[in-house]
Amino acid sequence: MTEDAIAWAVKTGDPSFEDWDAFTLWLEADPEHARAYDRAVAAVADAAEADLPSRVVNDDASLPGVGASAPGRGVASQAGRWRWAALAATVVLVAMVGFLQLRGSGYTIETEAGETLVVPLDDGSEIALGGGARVTLDRDRPRFAVLERGRALFTVRHDESDPFTVSVGEETLVDAGTVFDVTRAGTTTSVAVSEGVVLVNPGRKPARLEPGDMLSVTDGSDAYRRSTVPVARIGEWQTGRLTFDNAPLGEIARELSASTGIAFAAAPAVAGRRATGSVALAPLAQDPQAVGPLFGVAVRRKGDSWMIDSR
Repeated sequence: MTEDAIAWAVKTGDPSFEDWDAFTLWLEADPEHARAYDRAVAAVADAAEADLPSRVVNDDASLPGVGASAPGRGVASQAGRWRWAALAATVVLVAMVGFLQLRGSGYTIETEAGETLVVPLDDGSEIALGGGARVTLDRDRPRFAVLERGRALFTVRHDESDPFTVSVGEETLVDAGTVFDVTRAGTTTSVAVSEGVVLVNPGRKPARLEPGDMLSVTDGSDAYRRSTVPVARIGEWQTGRLTFDNAPLGEIARELSASTGIAFAAAPAVAGRRATGSVALAPLAQDPQAVGPLFGVAVRRKGDSWMIDSR
């Protein structure tokens, strides 16, 4: 999606671009596309403000077919297309390392499915990202993070005078000397505390979470779903294991896909069926069907993915 967004940002920035219908269809296909496009446009604009454009302007005379005698409009058009192509190359190189520069002091870090990444912060805290996660940070607000999707384990150095805050969906999480795991899946946010205390939505509908506490909430609802979980299981995905407790097979398929990089899907007939079990992820790389006996389902190859279905 990021690569597509960059491509559209470059195309729509070209004065000769005309395929607005296709661009509109792409935007409407997924709400995330518009947000990805906005970030890509910001990145291209930031590149345009750097010294690359000045080099393009200075090199106009050396471009093929562009010279002092060429009409001014032709020079602008050809140089403009060259400039946007050069900017595209610059931004794509940035995106390839999973880091997309935003306007101002903000920046986003993303992981691919099956990838994990530990992000050290200047204050001594760190964020471990699971597969398919995206977090936005801000150099001017080093004690603030936005988890846009996926799973992240926050290990926070406590500072009573400057609490670490995480924004996720419609919720605000504030630490009190803490290790806590946060998941953003669709419109649902879940947080589980391993150490210390997390305050959920202080000042709005506050909840206090201590070690072993877990809370889930869906956007548009103030109804918290609280439960407990063994502390040893919190963040265990970092060790290559996922444990599910009465989870829908659709959710299990999504979690397996993000954590392994292997595409799993649940057939509609069984997506809502609930299952419990603990999965070691490494063996699935050799045999994705190995998850079948654990949950009492069949796992069959369907195109580029593995379909979880009834036996």
